[in-house]
Amino acid sequence: MLAGDMYIADDQVLRRESDRAARLVHAFNSAAGDDHAGRDKILRELLGSVGQGSVVRPPFRCDYGYQTHIGSRTFVNWGLIALDVGRIDIGDDVQIGPNVQLLTATHPVESEPRLLKWEGSKPITIGNNVWLGGGVIVCPGVTIGENTVVGAGAVVTQDLPANVVAVGNPAKVIRKL
Repeated sequence: MLAGDMYIADDQVLRRESDRAARLVHAFNSAAGDDHAGRDKILRELLGSVGQGSVVRPPFRCDYGYQTHIGSRTFVNWGLIALDVGRIDIGDDVQIGPNVQLLTATHPVESEPRLLKWEGSKPITIGNNVWLGGGVIVCPGVTIGENTVVGAGAVVTQDLPANVVAVGNPAKVIRKL
């Protein structure tokens, strides 16, 4: 799974890791609204890393947690879904709007391996000072360059360079910054 190789998600080890993440996600999402220190502690136990001064607003969802890394001073608004069967790297000073989806999971196109429950993954990398508008979907294997802005509702299926504005489905660069 970590290397992007195909795997079966019902594996007992992966199930235990997913169950651990589910317990921590539930605790994070259930913490009192003013218990910032408690939520921060849970987040640091759940995720691979969290930089200084970063904020993640509940609700938050992930598969494993330890595959997700958030840089410093990053703000994550309500409703982030991080399907982190592959690594997710979020840079410093990133702004993530509500209901964003970061999807590393891949599935075979052929019917037989899908029936056998095979899956794979490709990592997602989000550079420093990126802004993902509300409802953005980032697909497996995508890298978004630093200082890039992705407009609300965009579906990012391919890498985006640094210093651009991209919008649409699929996301296309409409302007250089």
